[in-house]
Formats: sequence, structure tokens, C-alpha cells
Amino acid sequence: MKEKILIVEDEFIVANDLKIMLLKAGYEITGIASSVVQARKLIEEKRPDWVLLDIMLKGDMTGIELAWELREMQLPFLYISANTNQSTLEAVKATNPYGFMVKPFRERDLIVMLDIAKYRFNQENGTQSDIHTKEKTQEINGIIGNSQLLQEAIEKIKIVAPAQTSVLILGESGTGKEKVAHAIHDLSAHKSSPIVVVNCAALPHSLIESELFGHEKGAFTGANSLRIGKFEQAHNGTIFLDEIGELPLDSQVKLLRVLQEKEIQRLGGNSTIKINVRIVAATNRSLEKEVAEGRFRLDLYYRLNVFPIELPPLKERKEDIEALANHFLRKYAASSRKNVSSISANALEQLMQYNWPGNIRELEHLIERNVLLSKTNEIEKFDLPLSVSSPIQESSGKMKTMEEMEKEHILNALKACDGKVSGIGGAAELLQMSAQTLYSKMKKLGIKQGYN
Repeated sequence: MKEKILIVEDEFIVANDLKIMLLKAGYEITGIASSVVQARKLIEEKRPDWVLLDIMLKGDMTGIELAWELREMQLPFLYISANTNQSTLEAVKATNPYGFMVKPFRERDLIVMLDIAKYRFNQENGTQSDIHTKEKTQEINGIIGNSQLLQEAIEKIKIVAPAQTSVLILGESGTGKEKVAHAIHDLSAHKSSPIVVVNCAALPHSLIESELFGHEKGAFTGANSLRIGKFEQAHNGTIFLDEIGELPLDSQVKLLRVLQEKEIQRLGGNSTIKINVRIVAATNRSLEKEVAEGRFRLDLYYRLNVFPIELPPLKERKEDIEALANHFLRKYAASSRKNVSSISANALEQLMQYNWPGNIRELEHLIERNVLLSKTNEIEKFDLPLSVSSPIQESSGKMKTMEEMEKEHILNALKACDGKVSGIGGAAELLQMSAQTLYSKMKKLGIKQGYN
């Protein structure tokens, strides 16, 4: 049976376009309301399954006020609005919608947003089959684990991968955001085309535009030849913008244009170049906080946040630790040609009791190191940092912030490497990130660069 949607929108052209898109996608439209009063009447008469809700409507009441009524009725809704100031964002979030789209938008973004909204609604109401989800968990190569939080993320990957819409991957450092980006690409229709990975934190500010969009010969001093940027390299494929929260504001403006217009202009060039690129972005920051503090553009946030996928930290999915540890054990035993085939029960218990501030990346590095050091076919114990495995609270009882935890973790790595940052045996190698990224994080966190 077709799902019924009520459109609450006071602009006739926008409402009619929505109606055409939704009918084409197989939905039934129960009506169009231009005010809260009209919407109430249609809801009572037609009993829609979903409501698409604008914020600014005819009459004295707004869509946000109607949203609170919809919550009481347990009638799911999504916002579709051009109003994106910070106070509106906060009021919208308080109503806990199933989605928010910024006008204007593309048809495929609308349909994908509805798909994820329905998925979230089904999850909350217990209509999603746990068995069905577990069966699908094993279908994504390289993503290990059966915890419920991971299964939810995997289900989202499978929903969005075939579409072309932008994806925002959220999660702490080391949770596997790049692995998810590759999974999305590999499950898409463009898997035979390239996926280009860009670490935004590692791009020098003066060269960001040249790196992303390329430059013409003679565009600036030192531009001795034509350079093809990352977006052109990813044509007909995927570009993964890791640590998107590190991009400066002027670069965010240019990225927004690419998202909206699907075209780029090389530095020093006069013509635009049409590109067909799927954008997947990732961040370990709270972009909402960055928006509130003026470091990230609200319009870009909404463009990227069409389909968010949040990856849980390892400490919240400890039931996956044994499977992950054994996966890494097999991987590094084979690559190093070491006859290490098991982890003792006591060693596994150590892993379960540890807090994992570095998440999966830290676990992988620990297993690799212990495989190399093992003199028997079993890892009997792990040497885990006491300072990190202790409770993540100050002596006063106040919970540490993520920045404080990240700073402490980097300082622990620097101490373990005798202050060495880059090169073999350096903290960057220990933390499995580029030295340039580590230097950037150290600068942001106020850690002095007293070593090479």
C-alpha cells in the first residue's frame, strides 16, 4: 500500500514540485496545506503517514509549532525550509524531526531523505527485523562486528550507497570512517571509477584551492604546468573529504558551490568544468558546535548532512572487540609470517576492560605490535597504558571533554616515543596518522612542537 504524505507549504510552486516528485516516487499525496489551521483539518480527515513541513507558513503559527502537535500525535515529519539561521536550527532540533532539507534541493536528495527518515522511524518503533539486520551485517567486506550500534550504521550504508546524495560520516578518530567511505563507494553504481581520498587537515591553507580544484599553468608563482585537482580526478566516482571540519571558511564557500552546481573552476582558469562526483565527508568534530561558533557554514552543513551516518566508539560496542582482535591477529600473523594463532582468555579480558580512546585504530596497532613481539603462538597479555585505561574523569568528578581526551592521548603517544613526532618510531606512526595531521592537531590543542 502506498504511503500517504501531507505537504505543508505556503508557496504553491514549491508545493506542486514536491507533489510531482513524490507521486513519481510512488507516494500518495493526501493534500497541500498552506497554514497550520489547514494542516490540522487535513490531518484529521486524511490521516497521512508522513508530513513534509515548511517553517514559515500563512497565518500566525509556524511549522515548528505544528511540529510539537505532530509529536503528540506520534505522526512522523520532516522539515523542508529555506530558513537556516542558528535560532531556527535550535528550535527545529528541539522538536526532534526525522530530517531537515534546505530549499532548493534535488529530487534524489528528497527521496533518499525520506528513505532514511522511514528507516529511523522503523528503528524507533521496533519494526525493523533484527535477524534481517544481522544477515546483512556480514555483506560489507572489511567491516567487522555484530553489535546493534554497528548494524544500524551498516543498514544506513546499504540504504545510501546506491544513491548519489552526499553522505556525512560522524565519529571519533579511529572508528573506521574511511573504511565506511570505501564501503559506500564499493556498493555504488560507480564502483569501477576511482575514489579519491583527501585529508582536509593535511592541506596547507595556501594550496587548498589548487589541491581540490586544480590550477592552470601560470596561475601563480611556481605553477609551471597544468594541475588536475582532486575533484576532476574523482570524476564519475567518489571523493572522500576526511576531517571536513578543518576546512577554512573561504574554502567551504567553494565546496558549497561544487555541491550545488556540480562544477568546478581551476585556479587561474576562466571556464567552468562540469563534474559528476559523489561527495562523502567525515569529521570527528561536532559540526553543529562549529556552526554555532562561526567556524563552519550552516548552509554547507545542511548540504552535507542530507544523510548522516554516526559510527559508535569502540567502548560502546565492546561485544565486537574479540572479533576485531582475531581479525587483526590473522591479518598481521599472515603479513609478518609469524605463527601466532590465538589470544589468551586473560588477554581478551584486558581488551574488554580497556577504554579505547584511540578506538579501532588503537586496537589494530596494539595487535600488530604484539604479533611482532610474540615468541609463542599465543598472545598471553597486553601492556596497556594505565593513564588511558583509568576512568575518563577529573579528580573533581567532572567528565573530560573530547578535546581534553584527545590532547591527553597525543601527549601519551609523544611520551611513549620520547617526544618524536614524525618518522619511524614517531608518535604519528604510533597513532597511525600523517605527521602533518598530527602537527595540525598539536597546534589546535596547544601542544608545543618541541621535537622533530
